[in-house]
Amino acid sequence: MLALWIALQFLSSLPVTLPGMPAPREMGRSLLFYPVVGALFGLLLWLASALLQGVAAPLHAALLLALWVLLSGALHLDGLADSSDAWLGGFGDRERTLEIMKDPRSGPIAVVTLVLVLLLKFCALWVLVERGAGAVLLLAPVIGRAAMLGLFLCTPYVRKGGLGAALAEHLPRQAAVWVLAGSALACVVLAGATAVWILLLALAVFASLRRLMCKRLGGTTGDTAGALLELLELAVVVGLAVLPAA
Repeated sequence: MLALWIALQFLSSLPVTLPGMPAPREMGRSLLFYPVVGALFGLLLWLASALLQGVAAPLHAALLLALWVLLSGALHLDGLADSSDAWLGGFGDRERTLEIMKDPRSGPIAVVTLVLVLLLKFCALWVLVERGAGAVLLLAPVIGRAAMLGLFLCTPYVRKGGLGAALAEHLPRQAAVWVLAGSALACVVLAGATAVWILLLALAVFASLRRLMCKRLGGTTGDTAGALLELLELAVVVGLAVLPAA
């Protein structure tokens, strides 16, 4: 259970308090619970959407998006912002890209990226709300956090020392494969053929983003992992909105 609490504390703004500094082994095991945290987020979004029935669709979608951001404490949006600035300002240079990511300030590229991502998420949620989407709201949070587990499983972590390195080094790899397979199966059970198409889309986006990270940096960082999660969530909700209503 400690590994689950670690995952909740790291990935959410929920009031979770740990008894002390976790051991590296427990830090690595916490990655296995990332899809569980995603499922919790999805359930909360589903519940909120049910409570908001009757509210005008634009406001309904905006409130869901606000809750979504609040649940994560905007942690991954911060990673997306840092990665956006670094990718443009790095001019293809690995060390310069890594240096810019460490800068806490956000430039215009970061601001534009965040606005576009949140706008697209809002519009996709609006479409889903008008369709009466319920359980499919679980797909994006689960797939996004499962993808972060997959990234740490198959991609080197390029910053030595720190939290991300401990996560990657102590991740139980065989168990991670089973967790990813179980997460995919759960999505298919939840949404049927729709989930199959969404999983294929997510896999394509994951592979493309991972390739970019490896080409520029030789692996991933905490910021690029957060960016991956945000962009995968976006791909999932937009994909669900674009697919014909069941």
